[in-house]
Amino acid sequence: MRNLRSIVLWTACFMLLPLAAFAQDGGTSSGSWGYALGAGLAIGLAGLGCGIGQGLTAGNTTAGIARNPQAAGAMFTNFILGMVLIESIAIYGLVIAFLLYGKIT
Repeated sequence: MRNLRSIVLWTACFMLLPLAAFAQDGGTSSGSWGYALGAGLAIGLAGLGCGIGQGLTAGNTTAGIARNPQAAGAMFTNFILGMVLIESIAIYGLVIAFLLYGKIT
């Protein structure tokens, strides 16, 4: 519980730090910081989730092939299909990040 509180506190600090850095503009804000934050979160969370998913998929497929080597062909086909679908989620996050970045510039 203490680690979770620390993570939330540090995340809030890092999210508010750019706002303090751009405070010298005289109070006028272009309103694009939300798009920048959304773009960063889109690609960051997509990459994080896909990395976890790919790690679990690869580990479980390897364990399954180690237990039953005769089923390696069928497992490998499903493994590749699963990796492709997981990677497509990361590409969707990248596309969303590019679209949000296009609203900034």
